[in-house]
Amino acid sequence: MNSSIVSYRNRGPYGNSKYRGNCSGYLIADLLDYYQPKRFVEVFAGGGTGADVAKSKGIRSIHLDLNPQFGGWNALTDDIPTGADLIFSHPPYHSMVVYSGNMWGKPHPDDLSRCKSYEEFIQKLNIVNSKIFNSLLNGGRHALLIGDMRKNGKYYSIIKDMNWYGDLEAHVIKEQHQVTSGRKSYAGSQFIPILHEHLLIFRKSEIWAIPITLTKRVTKNLLNSKMATWRDLVQAALESLGGKAMLSEIYEKLEASDRSKQNPHWKEKIRQVLQMYDSFASTKRGEWSLI
Repeated sequence: MNSSIVSYRNRGPYGNSKYRGNCSGYLIADLLDYYQPKRFVEVFAGGGTGADVAKSKGIRSIHLDLNPQFGGWNALTDDIPTGADLIFSHPPYHSMVVYSGNMWGKPHPDDLSRCKSYEEFIQKLNIVNSKIFNSLLNGGRHALLIGDMRKNGKYYSIIKDMNWYGDLEAHVIKEQHQVTSGRKSYAGSQFIPILHEHLLIFRKSEIWAIPITLTKRVTKNLLNSKMATWRDLVQAALESLGGKAMLSEIYEKLEASDRSKQNPHWKEKIRQVLQMYDSFASTKRGEWSLI
């Protein structure tokens, strides 16, 4: 833990090597060595990696998971049974790896890897992370290991979409090794394989206060954006018209924009923009196209 970038090529002699989604035991070992907790709790204990690491170091610990191997502890409904000065959690990355009914036992409705939607997953992850933070002793830390994911061509940044509970003390980038996406070749694909994870260290700095950071996503219309320039609007209008259009069609597209409403000479402005930027070209009289 002497750098904001870490890499572990081997998982070490910890946990079940066949349990998908396991992280290297050396990461947990480094966390324990660095923070020296008096009481260590692991949430989403999975394949037993954290339990083996704690045992090897003689550290008092509790390991919780829906997996019957760890008592079938339900992160959504059951209490964390003790306060701790370090809690490590490594939740599922939505449905990237499905656990109940696949890695063990029968399908369980409260398994975070079985959420019907990404939005449901984020909502349930927020519940778990809030519960973890509330259970910490004052001055304690929640070390959360989480990755990004891509599904059906869309990129999901879980750390951006989830709530943050506590004061962020450190953000460590962990390199991933031997991941499925790194071993595949995607012909004709134009995306970058995900070969990293995020280790976020949240600290509980006050007994009663719960600092919460939330991300809010809104969708605005470019026509009503105060930041959109005339060039941006003309480009968007031409794109929406197939890349080529008559000047009258461009007028029609942009007539309702805030900039047009505020400028009595908006048609003259559109013609000026078309003529002054090399992004646009006149294909014939009264017709313009995108270059």
